Amino acid sequence: MPTILRHKGYRISFYMADHGEPAHVHVTAADGRGAKFWIPARLARNFGLREHELREVLEILIENEKLILEKWNEIFGN
Repeated sequence: MPTILRHKGYRISFYMADHGEPAHVHVTAADGRGAKFWIPARLARNFGLREHELREVLEILIENEKLILEKWNEIFGN
């Protein structure tokens, strides 16, 4: 599971088995809670993050969208 970015206590990563899906990231907080976000940034599924955390993560993803898509294309070749 390649880590793309660590920011404000969140780990933003890809699962290698996700190559058949559209571009997305998995975001994990230090305590293991997390969420899946499609790119461009929109929530796909929440695994326990609070509303204010989801907003914070959305901001991080929007700010880093270009980097995330570049990494997705490097890894998955899309």
